[in-house]
Amino acid sequence: MAGNTQIDPQTEGGLFSLLHGLTGYAIAVVLLLSILVGLTIGAIKVQSEQATNFYSINQDLDGLKFNSSENHKQWINEKDK
Repeated sequence: MAGNTQIDPQTEGGLFSLLHGLTGYAIAVVLLLSILVGLTIGAIKVQSEQATNFYSINQDLDGLKFNSSENHKQWINEKDK
């Protein structure tokens, strides 16, 4: 093989062979789809929990102050009542 720079695809395909490429592609697709399914299930759970979590707003508009840390007191979570 001295001086021969050609790669024989039958014996020296190594990492770049067709089978290895398709396997890596399949693993990447399955991994990405499983991440997508996990995040989607988590989002649906959070949405269904928060859909019944109502809050009431204090109607005293004079209580609001621009850029104040006390503004969070203007709404009341109904589950905390």
